[in-house]
Formats: sequence, C-alpha cells, structure tokens
Amino acid sequence: MAPSLLLALRSMAYNNAWANHRLLTACAGLTQAEFEALRTGFFPSVQATLNHLLVIDRFYVDALEGGTLGPAAWAERIPCPTVAELHSAQAGMDRRLIAWCEAMDEATPGRIIEIHRAGRIQRERADRLLLHLFQHQVHHRGQAHAMLSSTSVAPPQLDEFYAEGEAPLRAGEFAELGWTEATIWG
Repeated sequence: MAPSLLLALRSMAYNNAWANHRLLTACAGLTQAEFEALRTGFFPSVQATLNHLLVIDRFYVDALEGGTLGPAAWAERIPCPTVAELHSAQAGMDRRLIAWCEAMDEATPGRIIEIHRAGRIQRERADRLLLHLFQHQVHHRGQAHAMLSSTSVAPPQLDEFYAEGEAPLRAGEFAELGWTEATIWG
C-alpha cells in the first residue's frame, strides 16, 4: 500500500476525533432537556444520534481490534445519557481508533477483519471497514449538527480540518486533544 493511503486513513481518524470533540463541546452548552428533546432526524434527538455514533464505534473498533463484541455493542441504545458522559466515552473510543490507525503498516489496509454480526461473521478489508466507519460518522454527525440549528447552541464548523490556513484556529482544540499539526501530518 502506498504511504499516502496510510496517511489518509490516519488523518481521517484524527479528523473524526476532532469533529466529535468539537461537536460534543458545542453540545455541552445544551440543557439536558434540549439534549434529549425530540427533533427531526434519523434518530429522534441529539442525544440518541450521538449515542448511536458511540455504539457503532464500539462495534467496529472492537472488530478492528480482533474482538467479538458484535451486536452486544448496541444492547444499550443510550449508554451515555449526558453530554459529559458521552464526550468522555467518545473521546476514549476515538483514541482507540487513532491508536489502531497509527499502528497500521503497509499490509494493514488489505487485512481481513472479522465482524461478528447476528448469526454470522462478515469478513471485510480493513480499509473498506474504516472508510465505511468514517462515512457513517460524518453522516450522523451532520444530522446532529443540523439538529443543533433548532437549539440555543450554534452548530460548530466541522469541515476546516484539512485547510492549512485554518491551523491557528485548530491549535487550541488540538492542544486539548494532545495533538499538534505535526502529530497528524508528520
């Protein structure tokens, strides 16, 4: 595999964590009632949408790590009822995903991952699984982002990660996450 693919997958893991951090930091400005309020979306609230992201991360990151958690990952639909609990749990999951991506070598993207599903094991290439996971995250974060538009909290900007001119704006957030631009881009 080309080193550029490894860099792309790793940077996507960092971008995923940064976007989760930024969105959950904004959600900390919601009251618990606003967080739980019924809204239009695939999931019925900001709380349900963002908990879904965590649950699916648990499912796929466990599979990447060689685990067999499978459908037990979504046994509890709202494992983190408050923004504070969710932010902490999501940050831990994001660190696991980043660590997995940082450990990749040139053979890893083509490695077959076993995903334990109800009654069967799906086999998928690691790169395809990662791309699916990142797309899933973007999709549902976008829904939560739109839901924020009907609250007292302004939706945060989530799409400036790759813009070099935006580095000074990210520096404080990256410091909160324990990163620098060099951590991500080398």
